[in-house]
Amino acid sequence: MIRHLALFFSLASATAYGDLRAPLPAAERTNGAQTLAAVSALEKQTQIMVAPVIDKDGLTLSTASWVGSEGYFLTKASDTPKLEQCKVLISTSLSVGIREIHRSSAHDLVLAQAIGVSGLPALTFEPKAPSTRYGQWLAAPVKGGKALRIGIVSAQRRKIPGGGAAMGVRMDENSAGKGVRVAGVAEDSPAAAAGLLEDDVLLSLEGQVLSSYKDVHDLVRDRQPGEQIEIAYRREGKVSKVQLRLASRSKILQNWEGEDFANGGISIRTDNFAQVIQHDLPLAPQDMGCPLFDLDGHLLGINIARVDRITTFALPTETFWPTFIPYLEADRHPPKAVKAK
Repeated sequence: MIRHLALFFSLASATAYGDLRAPLPAAERTNGAQTLAAVSALEKQTQIMVAPVIDKDGLTLSTASWVGSEGYFLTKASDTPKLEQCKVLISTSLSVGIREIHRSSAHDLVLAQAIGVSGLPALTFEPKAPSTRYGQWLAAPVKGGKALRIGIVSAQRRKIPGGGAAMGVRMDENSAGKGVRVAGVAEDSPAAAAGLLEDDVLLSLEGQVLSSYKDVHDLVRDRQPGEQIEIAYRREGKVSKVQLRLASRSKILQNWEGEDFANGGISIRTDNFAQVIQHDLPLAPQDMGCPLFDLDGHLLGINIARVDRITTFALPTETFWPTFIPYLEADRHPPKAVKAK
């Protein structure tokens, strides 16, 4: 009897296992030809509307979304603090300089122009983005237009409050007098990127002398993530200076050990937005600035922050586009010179 039962369960398990191994033909599985065919038209439509923004070393910082055929584009501001030192990679063999036009800290977006290009296929923003619903499919061009990612709306539209800026250091609260000792540095934080180490002594911030940890807190608290500050510090008797780009305090506190960076990284600014569309598209911080579409090709907004392994925020069109229209039109049609009398 026992042997018969054992044989029965063995056969049942083998049957179940066999059902799970090949539920669909290869062509119909994830990323198969039939799956990709559903979004192939959208991919061709959107991949030419973006380009990578690269630094002097050729590293991608963010994504430019074309908003004017004359080279006008929007991209994430906090990832490009020195935009005019960067270039836009138009093709594998052509990169061009950038002229900054308007930077909005409220939206974490910057309007700029790729110099000397024309005839680009620009995005058309409607006065208000189409509504979205929980579970709705979305798409975005990534890697500068080399691929398309799809996912779903994962939460209701809402405001994301700001938690202020941070460097990513723990400070010795007993420090008193000249300077504040660093008691710890968060992994992959602005402080770590700037090269600060435990036991360094912070001497000044933007020229203001530091005498207690509260001085540092007060000077950083009201700044925006993405802002650059100059810090003077002492290490083993030697005084040095470094430029440090602040990040969202919420990013630092929730990710002190750096676990999310192993999953592709998160944006330097992840909060303080008037309204966002939250979704689960697998984007990278370097993809921020790329447009967000529904699967019918309707433009919904711009991706603005990679928050964690499964969360990305996008700004709906109506929250930012009205701010940039006047700057775009004023740059297109500057006042004509008046002949002196």
